[in-house]
Amino acid sequence: MKVGLLINPIAGMGGSVGLKGTDSTEILEEAIRRGAAPMAARRTVEALRSAGDLDAYEFYTAGGGMGEDVLKELAKGMIITYTPRGPTTKEDTQRAARSLMDSGIDVLMFTGGDGTARDVMDAIGDAVPVIGVPSGVKMHSGVFANTPRDAGLLLRRLRVEGLPSRMAEVMDIDEAEFREGRLSARLYGHMRTPEDPGLIQPFKLVVGGGTDDEHKEAIARYIAENVRPGTLYILGPGTTMGAIGKELGIDKTLLGVDAFKDGVQVAKDADERELLDLLEKEGGARIIVTPIGAQGFIFGRGNQQISPRIIRRVGLRNVIVVATPMKMRDTKRLRVDTGDPRLDEELRGYGKVVIGYGRQLVTPIE
Repeated sequence: MKVGLLINPIAGMGGSVGLKGTDSTEILEEAIRRGAAPMAARRTVEALRSAGDLDAYEFYTAGGGMGEDVLKELAKGMIITYTPRGPTTKEDTQRAARSLMDSGIDVLMFTGGDGTARDVMDAIGDAVPVIGVPSGVKMHSGVFANTPRDAGLLLRRLRVEGLPSRMAEVMDIDEAEFREGRLSARLYGHMRTPEDPGLIQPFKLVVGGGTDDEHKEAIARYIAENVRPGTLYILGPGTTMGAIGKELGIDKTLLGVDAFKDGVQVAKDADERELLDLLEKEGGARIIVTPIGAQGFIFGRGNQQISPRIIRRVGLRNVIVVATPMKMRDTKRLRVDTGDPRLDEELRGYGKVVIGYGRQLVTPIE
C-alpha cells in the first residue's frame, strides 16, 4: 500500500498557551514567545507505531519536519516528493499534498487540525481517502481519528481489510472569531475517509440556541452551591461552562479556560503556564469540563491548556464532568486524548457526569 504522510509541524502549538490556533505567522510567533512546543511529530509517531508492520507500507512524504524526520526514525525507506524551503506555510501543505497525489498514493495520512484539513482538501479534493491524525487546537471536521493511536489502527485496518470509504465533513472555523470567544463555523467541503465509526470522530454538530438551557442552569446552580471554600476551580470552555460562570458571577470566556476561587475570578483565558503558576500557590484544586460538541472529548479538544501536567497536579479524583441530558443522549460515551497515552489509560473506564441539579450519570470513558 502506498501511503502519503504529511505533517503540519506547527499544528497544535497554540493550544497549551491559550492562543486557540496557529493559522498565521504572527500568532505562531506569539505562541513560540509564550513557550509553545511542537507536538505534531510526537503524535505522528504514536499513530505510526499503532499501524502494524511498517515494512508493509510504501511511504511517500515531504522533506524535513513535514514527514521525513519522523519516517527516518521508524521506516526503512521513503520517497520524498516535496521539500519546503523554510518555515512551513499553508502553501507548503498544499504543494506537498499535490505532489503526494501525483505519486499515486492509495491513502493520505496528515497530521494537523481543521486548518490543515482545509489546505489538504484544497489540494486534492476527494481523490483519495484521508486519515487525519489529531494535533490541532480546532478539530471540528469529520476526517480525524479519535486519537493518534486510532489513526494508526485505521490505517492498519485499511491495509488488511480494505475498508470502504465515506464522505466526511471539513469545517471552516474562523480563528480570529474563535480567539475572541465566538464560534463561527461553516461547512467548507468534504473529503473521503475510511469507514469505521469506532475510530473516526463524528462530525461536530455546531448548533445555536438552547433548548436545554434549563438543564445548564440547573447544573450551574448545583455546582455553585457546592463550591468548596479555599479551593481553586479550573473551568474549561463550552456553553455549559458559560452557565456555570454566570452563576458564579464571573466573566467566563466561552472558548477559553478560566480559574475561580472564593468568589473571585483569578484567571481569564489562561494558558498552561498561568494555570501551573496558580497551582503552585494553591492547596486544593478541581477541574470542571464538559464534553465538546458531539465528539464526547473531555480533554484534548479545545482545552489543551488543561495539560497532562495540570491534570496530574490536580488529581483524577478532582475532575468534574458536566453535561446536559440532551448532550449525553447524543454523545453516549466520553473520550480523552490528552497527548499522554499513560494518562489517557488512567482516565479511561467509567466516570460520573453531572447532568442536572444533584443528578449524575455513569458513563464509559474511552
